[in-house]
Amino acid sequence: MSRFSSFDFSGHKVLVRVDFNVPLDDAFRITDDTRMTAALPTLRKILADGGGVILMSHLGRPKDGPTDKYSLRHLVPHLRSLLVDTEVIFAEDCVGPVAEAAAGSLCPGEVLLLENLRFHKEEEKGDAAFAAALAKLGDVYVNDAFGTAHRAHASTAVMAADFPADRRMFGLLMEAEVASAERVLHQAERPFVAIIGGAKVSDKILIIENLLERATDIIIGGGMAYTFMKARGGQIGNSLCEADRMSTALEILDKAAAKGVSIHLPKDSVVADRFDAAANLSDAPSDAIPDGWMGLDIGPAARADFAEVVMRSRTILWNGPMGVFEMEPFQAGTLAIARAVAESTRQGAFSLVGGGDSVAAVNRFGFSDKVSYVSTGGGAMLEFFEGKTLPGIAAIR
Repeated sequence: MSRFSSFDFSGHKVLVRVDFNVPLDDAFRITDDTRMTAALPTLRKILADGGGVILMSHLGRPKDGPTDKYSLRHLVPHLRSLLVDTEVIFAEDCVGPVAEAAAGSLCPGEVLLLENLRFHKEEEKGDAAFAAALAKLGDVYVNDAFGTAHRAHASTAVMAADFPADRRMFGLLMEAEVASAERVLHQAERPFVAIIGGAKVSDKILIIENLLERATDIIIGGGMAYTFMKARGGQIGNSLCEADRMSTALEILDKAAAKGVSIHLPKDSVVADRFDAAANLSDAPSDAIPDGWMGLDIGPAARADFAEVVMRSRTILWNGPMGVFEMEPFQAGTLAIARAVAESTRQGAFSLVGGGDSVAAVNRFGFSDKVSYVSTGGGAMLEFFEGKTLPGIAAIR
């Protein structure tokens, strides 16, 4: 049993670092509460034990101190609706007299939401005194914010040192995130396919190079595929290309060949005469796209090829879409991958989906409950699979 699950929180005031950095519309309504609902099992366990919960989070990127646009007060009504029959209190600050008074009067079974941590510049600086000011509000520290685990901020890494080893721990969400990521990176059953999409090679170089040591197959889709195509001498029309990364693309192909890793590039593409859902469409070989046309999704042959690779894999990592799936004419490739990952999972493969766009895709197409795990941490998951040590994980361990 995990340290969190076996801990009795009765009588404790528990500081929980959550990732409530949720999107808000112009009327401050939450448009996607995934990050809030993901934290509920952790909060409910503490409350059921008879503990008091003190929530810490950031929201957005405030530049000049307290700003109403980024106030966590906007989250209180929805948090109350999620935690039915639970008293939810809001503190106008996260440290100092206001926060200390609110924490001091918190009763077992109640929730206190502190104001945005980033209203204080010391949070992002990883300031030890600021961390200590947060730590004095409670007597147990729980980090349940995998989405910020790659940040060495006061609340995500530094303040863990203010608690004894048996009073600092991961929450249930963080435990599941770390266990899923480590299963893929360190205990992957082979064949192991990594599906890497997105616009730029430069954003994914490190993850691809690290996966060359582990994966049997790497599927490359999205705009980044055309840098590889052009590097190999193909004609890509007006498709996205990082000219300064073509030598890197060739190096990746050479390294893969030397290690026996199969790199799969799209044979064909859905091409358009402009970046627009109403553009004229056609299909073309990905290395023979006519001038004036651009590849915006993988084509039918590529969909079939990639699905076949996914279906014979036992471990699947998916980070990044195959095309501009937000536009209906260019979503077939990403949808085909989602279906293949779901079917392979149904047949016994372990699948981990992470990264904002691929998570958005599985949610949009209704496959989030048909894969093994959907990560809440975009940047954190990317850095984990790049082989980096995440401060938020290291601080607890």
